[in-house]
Amino acid sequence: MTFVKAASKKDLEPGILGVKLNGKDVLIVKSNGKYYALGNACTHRGCKLSDGMVKEGSIKCPCHGSVFDVKTGKLINGPAKEPEPSFKVKVKGDQILVNI
Repeated sequence: MTFVKAASKKDLEPGILGVKLNGKDVLIVKSNGKYYALGNACTHRGCKLSDGMVKEGSIKCPCHGSVFDVKTGKLINGPAKEPEPSFKVKVKGDQILVNI
């Protein structure tokens, strides 16, 4: 795995962004001033989490309401049964890099 450029800090002004990295859909979230990266397809039915809402360190799927922890991808509330994959993030200057 290698860190690849995913976005700039400016791209995350709304706090959430879906990107494609090395063929994977990745969600980048800015929460409480820190950046996190998760899978962008809900493990329940594949809806784009980037269309969801971030609140208090979690992301809520817009389709069926599954909730995941943005730091770890851990499932907080179903109907999903599986967590989201999470990826390490580092910030270099104004660039957000994801280990994928």
